[in-house]
Amino acid sequence: MTVSHTSVFTPMAAELPPNVTEDTVTTINADLADNHVATVDGKDQTELAAIAADAREHGIALNIVVVPGNQGYESLRDLATEVGQTQHGTVLVLADDWVGTYSDSVSRVRLEWAEDKAKFNGGHSVEAARHFVDKLEQPEVVSWTTIAGVLLAGTAAAVVGLYFVKSRRRAEPAAPVSVSDSDSDRASTA
Repeated sequence: MTVSHTSVFTPMAAELPPNVTEDTVTTINADLADNHVATVDGKDQTELAAIAADAREHGIALNIVVVPGNQGYESLRDLATEVGQTQHGTVLVLADDWVGTYSDSVSRVRLEWAEDKAKFNGGHSVEAARHFVDKLEQPEVVSWTTIAGVLLAGTAAAVVGLYFVKSRRRAEPAAPVSVSDSDSDRASTA
């Protein structure tokens, strides 16, 4: 009898937006070299370059890519990942209403938190990029490390407390059971 261990969950292939080819990715990487902004449709980059420069001054190595149309979310993230493999830092890919990001220095949780504010801006890439950077520059309100530590400490305290209660119960002597005469008579006749 042979057993096959094939996985049902195979990773999905990375897919670039429909109008973006490998040659376009090469062009995007070349365009990012001068001001950390690339626009596939040739839009003016001046305001976006100022936003990227501001982010870099605040410690966020940001590259901004603008693609035309309303691409799917996954394809924008795939494009950001593709560009991020060459550029490093944080890559923000903007479409009309969707955003894709990649970063080797910012957590996925923070990226998605910032993405929420940058989505649905109707193709106003400058406004979307500004919202994204503003969110990333805000101090983290919730420290997930602290929350995880508190939950772990609480769980450990509960386990120790239960162990203590069980050990005390085990150590208590059992109360003697008194058997009355009528009970012993019934037991012997049964």
